[in-house]
Amino acid sequence: MAEQAYKILVVGPSWVGDMVMAQSLFITLKQQHPDCLIDVLAPAWSLPLLERMPEVHKGLTMPLGHGQFDLRGRIRIGRELQNQHYDQAIVLPNSWKSAVIPFFAHIPKRTGFLGELRRGLLNDVRTLDKTVLTMTVQRFVALGLPKEAPQPPTYPVPKLAITIEQQLGVCKKFEITGADLIEIPHPSALLEGSEELRPIVSKILALCPGAEYGPAKRWPSEHYAAIARQMEEQGWQVWLFGSDKDKAVAEQINDLSGGICRNFAGITSLADAVDLLSLADAVVSNDSGLMHVAAALDKKLIAVYGSSDPGFTPPLHPEAKILDLNLDCSPCFKRECPLGHTRCLTEIRPEQVMAALEA
Repeated sequence: MAEQAYKILVVGPSWVGDMVMAQSLFITLKQQHPDCLIDVLAPAWSLPLLERMPEVHKGLTMPLGHGQFDLRGRIRIGRELQNQHYDQAIVLPNSWKSAVIPFFAHIPKRTGFLGELRRGLLNDVRTLDKTVLTMTVQRFVALGLPKEAPQPPTYPVPKLAITIEQQLGVCKKFEITGADLIEIPHPSALLEGSEELRPIVSKILALCPGAEYGPAKRWPSEHYAAIARQMEEQGWQVWLFGSDKDKAVAEQINDLSGGICRNFAGITSLADAVDLLSLADAVVSNDSGLMHVAAALDKKLIAVYGSSDPGFTPPLHPEAKILDLNLDCSPCFKRECPLGHTRCLTEIRPEQVMAALEA
């Protein structure tokens, strides 16, 4: 009888950027157990990301919301998972409630940081030394290694896999010129000189001006508009991305730039946004989930940091360019500037971003 694959359940994070960074863990697990099956219990919105990670066997929808405790519901979900016979669970969130489901699923090895006094729920408990594991990705990867293993000098880089069919489908959905003739993954390589394809053949700059956390992470709209105008003058298309919450700021940028942008903010699903971003040649983004997506799509990336720390959650791409003024008051990790000036963002000038784009 063939040996059964080692089955792992990962309790995933609740943010886009963290889910992208979790791919480094999934790659590490595949390196440790090449034939393992990795299932990820995560919010429904994250399934398109998981579907684009070759290491993941299956994404399982977590029916309870991020802030929802519902102990009875968690016990029920755990018992429903008992018949999956997982060999190991890895719990990425540090909350007590996140460890409940693996416990009631009777998973024999339950790995995670001690977090909120979870020793009774976990039996492969790790102690988090934040002075050693300074980055989120390091903490994720450490949970995929044996308990006493040293921290590796490098970590696997997330890489989302996008198919030509997905690119073709999203182009058709949003009526992007030339979609029917896309035969290769990169649009700028299509039939140079064709008048019919010129809109899709020209290079694409993606702007991601949103930040779920708050305005202290958002580069000013007028700066984004300045970049849009300059790149459009050089023959580039400019596409705007964001959630429904970012729709107003994206519209403002488009207005300030003279209506030259294609605004996808608020009208795409996460799957659409990922597949559209895969068509871009360069991306300018705040510290946001889409910044991490762009890095995992191997894009030329300019990441603008304000109140957050690029040393903690940087874009995981070796060539990503981070713009950070490192002021005395930053990183403050506040949603809004406590000093009322947001100099950490306003004083990063469009000229600096243009120089990084042209480098």
